[in-house]
Amino acid sequence: MDVHRLGNVVIEGDNLAVIREMPDAAFRLIYLDPPFNTGRTQTRRTSTSTRVTDSGRVGFKGARYEQVVEKVTSYDDRFADYWEFLEPRLEEAWRLLSEDGTLYLHLDFREVHYAKVLLDALFGRECFLNEIVWAYDYGARSKKKWPAKHDTILVYVKDPSSYYFNSEDVDREPYMAPGLVTPEKAARGKLPTDVWWHTIVSPTGKEKTGYATQKPLGILRRIIQASSRPGDTVLDFFAGSGTTGVAASQLGRSFVLVDQNPQAIEVMRSRLPEAEFINWPDR
Repeated sequence: MDVHRLGNVVIEGDNLAVIREMPDAAFRLIYLDPPFNTGRTQTRRTSTSTRVTDSGRVGFKGARYEQVVEKVTSYDDRFADYWEFLEPRLEEAWRLLSEDGTLYLHLDFREVHYAKVLLDALFGRECFLNEIVWAYDYGARSKKKWPAKHDTILVYVKDPSSYYFNSEDVDREPYMAPGLVTPEKAARGKLPTDVWWHTIVSPTGKEKTGYATQKPLGILRRIIQASSRPGDTVLDFFAGSGTTGVAASQLGRSFVLVDQNPQAIEVMRSRLPEAEFINWPDR
């Protein structure tokens, strides 16, 4: 599959089968928002496997990777099931990244601590770039614990000596105390840190599509602005409502989106009229 000739494309099908057909080092930026392991029923295989160094599949980092996977999944059987689903897809993401490429993995508090340990082993700890905290303030509040009002986005690069990053092009944030800076700085706004204060998609706002896990356009714009160049092709193979494609199109990037949920495909057809829709494997 020549992804650069596809242009703006949405592929309907199993994402693992699709991405295995894509060429090495094809993307500077990959954003993934996989289903969170919330404890609710997931439509995927849930069989626990035991990995051993001498006979198991060896990952990119060799025996060390195998040992880390074995230890973490042995600690939590529930996570072992989830990781069995996610792990091969992250291996493919590593393969698909260009040498100056960046992966953004969007998770919540239930899995992010496991995922970071495993990604350190898969990519190499030196390839960890950031842990972005997306904080929001909306919805119900628990009275039995501190309410969970953030997601985490783990950022890993293929090569820590040559990754692309351009913070100057990102949408800026207002200063929390604008009176403490010059009027010029206040008007321009400040560069974001690794804590992003951004509202969720409002249930009554114009951006809302009705898709349950839709992410705000502002979050994807910032990621794409910082870690890709105009003309690049961005990959998202848990595409959901297609926000990655909308942001990429607005910013002069192409996109390749993959999802097998019919509801997601329907939403993306309405949001991305410029896209070509392909049924996999009937391409």
